[in-house]
Amino acid sequence: MWKDFKEFAFKGNVMDLAVAVVIGAAFGKIVSSLVKNIITPVIAALTGKVDVSDLSFPLFNTDIVYGLFIQSIIDFLIIAFAIFMVIRLRMKFQRKKEPVVEDTPIDAKEALLQEIRDLLKEKH
Repeated sequence: MWKDFKEFAFKGNVMDLAVAVVIGAAFGKIVSSLVKNIITPVIAALTGKVDVSDLSFPLFNTDIVYGLFIQSIIDFLIIAFAIFMVIRLRMKFQRKKEPVVEDTPIDAKEALLQEIRDLLKEKH
């Protein structure tokens, strides 16, 4: 059982996944900082107010703070759009791979048919 676990845990897929999680967390912090420190202030300057986290209404003896939920949705949409733009920019500058043409061996019948085709093209 230990041997099976070691093979599973140290395969490339699991190690790649671990690296991806760590890099993803770091990238998430970068994107969150971009949204919080650059994008949100620009939107706030254009619209007048973006922070709606203080919106609430009283219900019996407590306040329902629905503004925090709305603010979380707004933050998510901004972050999702920022990630979308980064991925779109990356795809735009990514080199397009030329299709690989594989040379498949031609059997004798196909070679004969190609010769006949070529001869017929020459006649016409």
